[in-house]
Amino acid sequence: MNLVREIISYGYLAEQVIGGLITIGDFTMYLAALTQFSSAMTEVMKSVVNLKQFSGYYDALEKYMNMPEHMREGSCLEIPNPPFEFAFRNVSFTYPGQAAASLSGVSLLLRSGEKLAIVGENGAGKTTFIKLLMRMYDPDEGEITLNGVDIRKLDFEKYQKIIGAVFQDYKLFSFSLRDNVAMDNKKGYEDNKIISLLETSGLKEKYNRLPKGLDTFLNKNFDTEGYVPSGGEGQKIAIARALYKDAPVLVLDEPTAALDPRSDYEIYQTFHEMSKGKLSLFVSHRMGSIHFCDRILVFRRGRVVEQGTHEELLKKEGEYSQLYQMQAEYYR
Repeated sequence: MNLVREIISYGYLAEQVIGGLITIGDFTMYLAALTQFSSAMTEVMKSVVNLKQFSGYYDALEKYMNMPEHMREGSCLEIPNPPFEFAFRNVSFTYPGQAAASLSGVSLLLRSGEKLAIVGENGAGKTTFIKLLMRMYDPDEGEITLNGVDIRKLDFEKYQKIIGAVFQDYKLFSFSLRDNVAMDNKKGYEDNKIISLLETSGLKEKYNRLPKGLDTFLNKNFDTEGYVPSGGEGQKIAIARALYKDAPVLVLDEPTAALDPRSDYEIYQTFHEMSKGKLSLFVSHRMGSIHFCDRILVFRRGRVVEQGTHEELLKKEGEYSQLYQMQAEYYR
């Protein structure tokens, strides 16, 4: 369209000059005026497009902000005192729009001080089980209780605070390293604890090279000298964040997926030491990393098909033994 406008403008004005109707000076003035007018109209059109686009964003935001907060409705009871005992009683759950249940008839007891590994093939229901425990969703059938109280009756915000989690799809923010680990500064920061956890997570060498220490910004959105962590380094920061929360329940859903074998081994050894007295749940596809767990839960098609120690499950020669042998074959 700009090309057509320029061809018509130049052609018409050139014809006027040749015909002696306007001077060269008039030609320059009219051409500049047409160009300026065209630019102004282009900006107007861009503004109209942007207004339409941003109004769509605003409508979506307004719709989201006005959604009823079902999770927080009727949640008023205080959290029971530890030690904790979580009970899944015939729990089933199906994601909206799906025909098959992701979890079906699961009944389990989880107690403080236990270290549990959760294994199974993709789509077996492992992460769904974790999300129901964390109350990201509520079950369609059955109930989940904490010390005998249905978790749907507990204060939602306080319930969330007793669980520290690291997921494979963690999120880091373009704030300082300190903010990314501590997250909530209402009680003040404990810098020595943050540094210790970063070192424990395997970032000691990297942290020592950061010129601004904990004040170093992640990414370069707000600071051109910001530190852009690799996938493995980002996961280590997320792990330090979960440990800093020091919650009585620790959930680790594939926390070392982006780490090398040495870091994977060191992280699990760290968790083994730092999770004493806590209820710890480890979701992992690496069978060799979960030998220290007290109990292994094997999921298949939304059900718990086996549970026991590593040695007990190998002797059964069932689902777990098959998965373990298939993975171990590559290391023989």
